[in-house]
Amino acid sequence: MKIITKNTVCAVLVLVAFVSGYFFNEYLWHRADQPILDELPGIDLRLMSEVLNKALAVYVDPQKIDSQKLTYGAISGMIKAIGDPYTVFFDPEEAKKFREDISGTFTGIGAQLGMKDGKIKIIAPIKGTPAEKAGVMAGDVIFEVDKKSTADLSVDEVVNLIRGEKGTKVELGLITKTGEVKYLEITRDEIKLPTVEVEIKETASGKKVALLTIYQFSETVLADFQKNANILLNSGAKGIILDLRNDPGGLLDQTDKIAGWFIKKGATILVEQDKDMNRTVHISEGPASLENIPTVILVNEGTASAAEILAGALRDNRQLPIIGETTFGKGLVQQVVDIEGGSSLKVTRAKWFTPNGELIQDIGIKPTIEVKLTEDDIANNVDPQYAKGLEELDKLIK
Repeated sequence: MKIITKNTVCAVLVLVAFVSGYFFNEYLWHRADQPILDELPGIDLRLMSEVLNKALAVYVDPQKIDSQKLTYGAISGMIKAIGDPYTVFFDPEEAKKFREDISGTFTGIGAQLGMKDGKIKIIAPIKGTPAEKAGVMAGDVIFEVDKKSTADLSVDEVVNLIRGEKGTKVELGLITKTGEVKYLEITRDEIKLPTVEVEIKETASGKKVALLTIYQFSETVLADFQKNANILLNSGAKGIILDLRNDPGGLLDQTDKIAGWFIKKGATILVEQDKDMNRTVHISEGPASLENIPTVILVNEGTASAAEILAGALRDNRQLPIIGETTFGKGLVQQVVDIEGGSSLKVTRAKWFTPNGELIQDIGIKPTIEVKLTEDDIANNVDPQYAKGLEELDKLIK
């Protein structure tokens, strides 16, 4: 497998997943220019044609049949039958929404979704969005959208149910991590995804430190990160709390570049492995400006994909403390191919491993110091994970 370079026409993303409340984490965009095979091993396309012809021959209302919908429906069903929740066909309208999500602005409720244990789960609510304000929590299972069951639906199908025009309402049926069933009616709004934020804090002993939060890895995250990293460097902060909680991931190339600020040039960030067992090693290009600053990392169940890559790279290269809860566990890479007519195909193309060779798919990254954040903590505006991070960082600063 070739290493993706700066000159590659497309961007590589690292998804868990989501659109309109759920983000996609790994995508390679390009035109589909390979010939279509008339027949594939084990697949009888003649059967599909025969079934369609027989149905159309006797269907009572032929004038109501939309041939384009039949085409998209057949393709969508075929791709869904692969059995991978991250391999999805988008018709032109869905593909348009997908691109909007990657750009960082869309209309929805602001909750990232993912598939785990066969269920549609909230990876994380986005800060300041209708989902967060309504009380949606990381780890909640969505079992209904407007009374429609999500059983047997893909992540993208649930996303499409949740999306809608600004000002309209959607009702989610949720099961919390404690087993409680709750229904939330949420008003859709325009969602502009935050990227990076830095705040200067103090430890109990009076040491100046920086709380550096990365919310997600969108197209604009690198420029925002560089600006905030320079603020951090000029502040005189002696340590960093890197907050990756509820960060669902995003663009892999952006993650590579941000990781290069924390680890030395030439260090391994991650390793990709494709279906033929070919491996591509992602290497840090620097500038390593934050490499020698004591750092602790905060994670939770909403830390996914690209955020897990960054946490794993820093853990394996610098043995940094990771505080919080086990991460989501998204260790797959997707690529998105543009199809003639405006549709597109998102397909899982590789697995990724941490520098130490750990595959985190469905497992996640376990914290070195486990600290849970409860609903009561949130209701009382208490953050024991951050408090523990501050305490541990104080010990690391000499």
